[in-house]
Amino acid sequence: MWKTSVVAVMFGTASFMTQAQAQQRPAQQSVQWQLQVVSDGQQVDAFDGTTTVGQARTDTHHRVVTHNVGCKDAPGGSIDLSRTVTVSPLQASATDVTLAIESQETIEDPTARQTDTGCKLPPQPRQVAASHPGLAVPNGQWVTWTIVDRNPTLVYRIKASLANTP
Repeated sequence: MWKTSVVAVMFGTASFMTQAQAQQRPAQQSVQWQLQVVSDGQQVDAFDGTTTVGQARTDTHHRVVTHNVGCKDAPGGSIDLSRTVTVSPLQASATDVTLAIESQETIEDPTARQTDTGCKLPPQPRQVAASHPGLAVPNGQWVTWTIVDRNPTLVYRIKASLANTP
């Protein structure tokens, strides 16, 4: 009987300690963020979300475009201009947020191309991949990150802050 009581007390104490430690752990911080995609000075896309520090959120947007091509200016093949962005808050405080950002895009060359006889050719798509391992964003302020510096320019504008927790 005595051994059973000691085991019960030890088990109860261990259980109580585990509950107390769990209650003392800080709640996971969440970050609210916005990412605007600016091409040649115009916003062309936007992403936003609330993501827990240490987690990642990936979103993909698609925009299918068709260009008139050839000498008869007829609709040509379609191109899927996709954009995939992954945002991972690494750390957050009342003053700033650090984000890891991964991006993969299909963009078009803005240069109009023609055949030797002057007939229109469709713009050529190209793949762009970018990675920022730790972009520091002051709380609630916009920060820019240049992905492509010309033909076309491609800039990400990012804003982030601690999410309001209930």
